[in-house]
Amino acid sequence: MNSRQPRKQRKNMHNAPLHHRRKWLASHLAEDLIVKYNKRSMPVVRGDTVKVVRGNFKNHVDKVREVDLKKQLIEVEGVVTTKVDGSKVPRPIHPSNVLITKLNLTDPWRREKLERGLSEEAKKEIEEEAKRQIEEEKLEEERRKQEEARKAAEEEAAEEEEKPEEQVEEEVEPAEEMAEPEEEVKEEPEAPAEEEEPKAEEPEAPAEEEEPEKEDEGKQPPKNLNGKSIEE
Repeated sequence: MNSRQPRKQRKNMHNAPLHHRRKWLASHLAEDLIVKYNKRSMPVVRGDTVKVVRGNFKNHVDKVREVDLKKQLIEVEGVVTTKVDGSKVPRPIHPSNVLITKLNLTDPWRREKLERGLSEEAKKEIEEEAKRQIEEEKLEEERRKQEEARKAAEEEAAEEEEKPEEQVEEEVEPAEEMAEPEEEVKEEPEAPAEEEEPKAEEPEAPAEEEEPEKEDEGKQPPKNLNGKSIEE
């Protein structure tokens, strides 16, 4: 970076390529490692043992489980936060807040970089330490695979036990039917039903004619408003 302006510094850090960010993702070494390797700091890699020196997890020592180059943060085993639903998620930490106490030497390129300018005895110690770490890593991988296989077997056994009993009964019933076939009963043909003779329709009686109502002989003639009959 050739500029002193903070805005350009931030812009360059935001737009930097990964091979530049990799160099910035470095942490200080412990005092014994500084004397042993003649280096003050190294880029953090997965598998390094680090000690948190600042923050809520101060003095926590464990291995690095993940390195995020884009965000320039690392995740340490055991450094987690609990969510509201009870699940635990890793808490990212900036590499400037940790101290490397043990290096992961399984990478040959990293060993070659460490061995530059060191004596032959120091180089032999680095190679021996790398062999031990590689063997430990293989054993840990085997244990992890065995644990996964055991969990898978337990899950399969639990699923088989949870099968409903109805399926078992359905499988048993057809076997019993095949072992003891039932005799077929021949049905006798039924006699044809006798046809009923159609009944003769009876002639309907003629409907009675309604007689007109006779007018009342003693019916009085209508009267007007004065009380006199209209005929008068």
